[in-house]
Amino acid sequence: MVQTYKFSNAATDFYFNSSLKELGKIIDRKHTFFITDQHIFKAHEKKFKGLNTIVIPAGEEHKKQSTVDDIILKLIQSKADRKSVLVGVGGGVITDLTGYVASVYMRGIRFGFVPTTVLGLVDASIGGKNGIDVGVYKNMVGVIRQPSFILHDLALLQSLPQKEWQNGFAEVIKHACIKDAAMFKELEQHQLSDYQKNKTLLADLVRRNALIKIKVVQKDEFEKGDRRLLNFGHTIGHAIETQYALMHGEAVSIGMVYACDIAQQLKGFAGKERVRSLIAQYQLPTHINFDAAKVFEVLTMDKKRVQKEMNFVLLEKIGKGVVHPIPLKRLESIIKKLQ
Repeated sequence: MVQTYKFSNAATDFYFNSSLKELGKIIDRKHTFFITDQHIFKAHEKKFKGLNTIVIPAGEEHKKQSTVDDIILKLIQSKADRKSVLVGVGGGVITDLTGYVASVYMRGIRFGFVPTTVLGLVDASIGGKNGIDVGVYKNMVGVIRQPSFILHDLALLQSLPQKEWQNGFAEVIKHACIKDAAMFKELEQHQLSDYQKNKTLLADLVRRNALIKIKVVQKDEFEKGDRRLLNFGHTIGHAIETQYALMHGEAVSIGMVYACDIAQQLKGFAGKERVRSLIAQYQLPTHINFDAAKVFEVLTMDKKRVQKEMNFVLLEKIGKGVVHPIPLKRLESIIKKLQ
C-alpha cells in the first residue's frame, strides 16, 4: 500500500513493506535506469535481469565527482532523456549518488530509491539530501531534492553482512535518543538478532523510524531548525569517519557517546551510560583513540558551523535532543579532553 508524504516543493510515495515486483506498477522499465553497486548486483543478479543497469564500485570512497561523471557518460551513451527515470538500488552511498545525478542530469530528471540496507531504509533514502564527498569532507557538495518514490523490500536485507545490520541500527538508536524515549526502551528490551529473525518486528521498527525522519523533514526541509537534530552524533562522527576508515554507523555511534559526554558537561545530561550501554548492546563501538587536532581541523569545515560557533546536537534527556551553539575555541578544548 502506498502512502504519500508532501514536502515543500514535492511529494514522495512510500511503499512500506512492499516488494521489488511492485516496481513495474510505478515506473516504465524501458525508460528507467537502475544504479547499483557491485555487491548488490552480485547478491541479487537475477532481479536485475533485463533492466538497464549501471553498476558502480562499492564503498564510500566512490561517492565522489568522478563516479558521477562516469554515470552521466553512461546515461548519455544510453540516450537517457528528460523523461527517463533513475532508480537507486542500494545503501546510503547509492541513494546519495543517484539523487545527485538525477538532480543535475539535464537539470533534473525523476528518481526513486529501493534501499537495501537498514541505514538506507530508516535514514539515508529519506529527506532529499543528495550529494558527494570531497576528500575527507563528507557530503560537502549536493542538493536537497525529494525522490518521487521510496520502495521498501525487506527481503533485500537477507544478503546483508552482520556489520551492515549493526551499521544501520546506529541511526535507529540516534532517532530514539533525539525523538522517541519509548523506542529507546523497546531497543533496550531487544537484541539485534530479534529484529533479524522477526520480520513483523523489523517492519514496524523501520516504519516507525522512517516516520520520525519524514515528520522532521516536513517541518524543516532545508535544515534551518528541527532537522539539525538528525545530526546527533554526526559532528564528531563525520570528522572521524573518513580519517579512520570507519563505517558510517560506527562513526556515528562513537560520535553519539562523545556528544553525550559534552551534554553531560554543558547541560547536566544524566543518561550517558544508558546511551553508551545501548550502543554496545547492538555491537557498535563506543570509543576510538583519535588525533584531536586533526579531528578539530576537519570538524571546523562541517556544514553545521556558523562563523565562530558550531551548532552541536546534545541531549537534554533521552528522547529530547536540542541544538546548542558552542564557540569553536571552547569546542576545541572540550574535544582535546574527550580522550
